[in-house]
Amino acid sequence: MTSQPSIWHDLKQLLTLAWPVVVSRIGFMTMGLIDTVVVGRYSTMQLGFHALAWAVSGVVLTTGMGLVSGVQVKTAQYLGEGRLGATGGVLRRGVVYGFWLGLAFAVIFGFGAKALLRGLGLDEALVVGAAPVLVVFALSFPFYMTEAAASVYLEALSRPRVVMAAVLACNLLNLLLDLVLVPGRFGIPALGAAGAAWGTFGARLVMLIWLAAAIVLQKDARLLGLFAPPLDGRLAAIEQRRIGYGAGVSLFVESAAFAGLSIIAGWLGGLAVAGWGILLNLSALIFMLPMGLATATGVLVGRAYGARDAEGVRRFGFLGFGLGAATQTVIALAVLCMPGLIAGVFTPDPALRQLVQMGLLLCCLFFVADGLQVIGSNALRAQSDIVIPTVTHTVSYCLVMCPLAWWLAIPLGFGLPGTLWAVVTASLLAACLLMGRFYLLTRRAL
Repeated sequence: MTSQPSIWHDLKQLLTLAWPVVVSRIGFMTMGLIDTVVVGRYSTMQLGFHALAWAVSGVVLTTGMGLVSGVQVKTAQYLGEGRLGATGGVLRRGVVYGFWLGLAFAVIFGFGAKALLRGLGLDEALVVGAAPVLVVFALSFPFYMTEAAASVYLEALSRPRVVMAAVLACNLLNLLLDLVLVPGRFGIPALGAAGAAWGTFGARLVMLIWLAAAIVLQKDARLLGLFAPPLDGRLAAIEQRRIGYGAGVSLFVESAAFAGLSIIAGWLGGLAVAGWGILLNLSALIFMLPMGLATATGVLVGRAYGARDAEGVRRFGFLGFGLGAATQTVIALAVLCMPGLIAGVFTPDPALRQLVQMGLLLCCLFFVADGLQVIGSNALRAQSDIVIPTVTHTVSYCLVMCPLAWWLAIPLGFGLPGTLWAVVTASLLAACLLMGRFYLLTRRAL
């Protein structure tokens, strides 16, 4: 009789895979954070333009990561089944799919930037300032979507350090470009928020080239089936896309809902939208830690699911929940102890700094719940459970958070704090529903 692995053995597997993924996910969002800091210290007005463009483009970024997530799930499941050679076909489908999706998004958001922003009911000055920034972000969407497929493939193979190295190097490149392009140096005119967007464009292009070279030059590239036709057939391709559709819709709803909060902040005025931009970027950065844990949890749950190990699915899922709750609690306590210091990093404007400082105190209330819900959704999708996470996110973030945020912020007059209370409510609801679903699903399997 085979003995069950100890919790320390499972924890070692989870942490070994998770920490480079966490660094990579933080790195992906750090590009936006670097832009926010550099632009914020250059001009509060330009920061507002950047915040709006980043919020709208962020819908594409998160949705795109979801749409190619079938690459990660199917790769992990095939590894659990012992079918290493079938994973190359999964990547090839994901890369082609990601490129065409990115190109479609680039055309839509590039040519329709002004119309889209005007349609959101924003002040014309904000539309004119944010539209050129959104156009530049849109040009980099094909790079981002393709590199997203490549990165989740490497992570599913337990090779996340390649992704981590690329992300860290490209963040440094992004910072250097921002410092030149935003304020204008070496004879280049000051581009403000648009300069930060061009820095992100350059960094994403370099990252795509880096990851493509790393994958092709792997010693076992032929064993992975990278240069051979897919081995798993049409039904597997349909399932891979179906997983991506579910995750993409789920993440689209969530990110679109948060972009909707940016619109509500825009209705409150320039100061509120700048403050929300800082809070959103910082919260998104913190969210990358549980996102990385969720990725690692999903990979290990997917392998156990592919190997028909119901007990392993349950163990890795609950281990992910526990580790996510613990790390997010520590982060919330740390932010709670120094909101003024954090706010001062982003802006020298006294009024904006005070607004951000107050907002950080409320953000601490949803960090844990936000982390648990993303771990829960990844653990469910790793078992090909697609519908429930999508419905949960739609109800929590679209039907509950957005109307509640508008009601608290505008009719009741709570302003930006009202939107944050809505985020707290929606995150708690999503976390409870998804964790409950995981418990019931794994109990039934056992």
